Amino acid sequence: MSVNGYFRGSVLDRVQASNSGPEDSYNPYAENSCAARGRKRIAVMHVIDTLAAAGAERVAVNIVNHLPRDKYAPYLCTTRADGPLDELVASDVVRLRLQRTSRFDLDAVMRLRQFIRSNDIRILHAHSASLFIAQVATIGMDTKIVWHAHYGRYALDDQRAYHYRLGTRGIGGVFTVSQEMAEWCSRRLRVPPQSIWYLPNPVSLDESATTLTSALPGKKGTRIVCLAKFRPEKDHFTLLRAMSRVVRDVPGAHLLLAGRTNDQSYREQVESQCFALGLENNVSILGERHDVSAILQSCDLGVLSSISEGLPMSLLEYGAAGLPAIATAVGQCSEVLDNGRTGVLVPPSNVEALAKAMTLFLQSPERRRQFADRFRERVTKVFSSQTVVRQISDIYETILGQHTRGRAHSRSAPDVVTSQTLS
Repeated sequence: MSVNGYFRGSVLDRVQASNSGPEDSYNPYAENSCAARGRKRIAVMHVIDTLAAAGAERVAVNIVNHLPRDKYAPYLCTTRADGPLDELVASDVVRLRLQRTSRFDLDAVMRLRQFIRSNDIRILHAHSASLFIAQVATIGMDTKIVWHAHYGRYALDDQRAYHYRLGTRGIGGVFTVSQEMAEWCSRRLRVPPQSIWYLPNPVSLDESATTLTSALPGKKGTRIVCLAKFRPEKDHFTLLRAMSRVVRDVPGAHLLLAGRTNDQSYREQVESQCFALGLENNVSILGERHDVSAILQSCDLGVLSSISEGLPMSLLEYGAAGLPAIATAVGQCSEVLDNGRTGVLVPPSNVEALAKAMTLFLQSPERRRQFADRFRERVTKVFSSQTVVRQISDIYETILGQHTRGRAHSRSAPDVVTSQTLS
């Protein structure tokens, strides 16, 4: 059985097939099933380094907030520090803040270990690099570890394989955000295929838009937003070159670049490129912002120009905010945009195709509305927190051996779309 086929059939197809009923029929706080039968709730702790306003952190908060409370008692551990997403964590989530100061902070490990034992944590859901502290803290314990591998670029860097092979040894399972990452876990980390689940990131649809912390440049109908960290794989340079062509046809177009700076040198190069292309009046670098929801609500088009992705949270957030979207056909972007039916896909590093797509959207409010409506509907049905957490809940119970739900038959993944006709 191919790794690709296994993930497709076991999770994502079930996500879409489970959407026959109304979205609001699922209530994560309902008191039924386990509670009614007197069954003890299962303690699940999500572990992540910080609560910065970034993709992996948003996923962790969305999952822990939407875990069905009749089955699970939710816990959240930050190993280093909190962040702006702290205020979005549900009030009934029990918190642990380790505030570790180094990679090998033995005191933090021992406090985590004691907390796990004292609260009978059955599942430790470790996000990204927190896998390693989770492994050390649970040595000799019966706690099951689930690793959530968020970054698609891992699959392109085999130098990480040795460390993560040790880190994933003996764990209960792996969640990945791309088919490529799933295959890497099986091929390079030697995780059994039946213990790897590819599933989409969940996005919260009920988060009310915050108030803008400052006025946005540009005018209604002209604002394009790119929500992406400043690092090379996001390829802001192709986006800027495309923007220099867009402004020839739409002089008032304005691009907003929002995201945390992971690579200061890269960000400085982006700033220099803006000036070199004469875009200082058409591009604004907002940097890291804590009013992302309000920014998206004030924009007209979302774009991603990445050369490498997993399943980008920013793309899902565009859909949740009701924005039409353009993305490069990398990682799972084609899947999110339903192979071009709910958004426009362009080849990576293709300035001309990206510029054409951006121009057509800016010149047609009706086109923006049609794509925005279709995209929001797809995000609601397939990628909402309620929908995805249903699947995670089933997988938790499978890992714990509490039920033996049959595996779906494997099916081949659809062909990856590498371009989109804009006629």
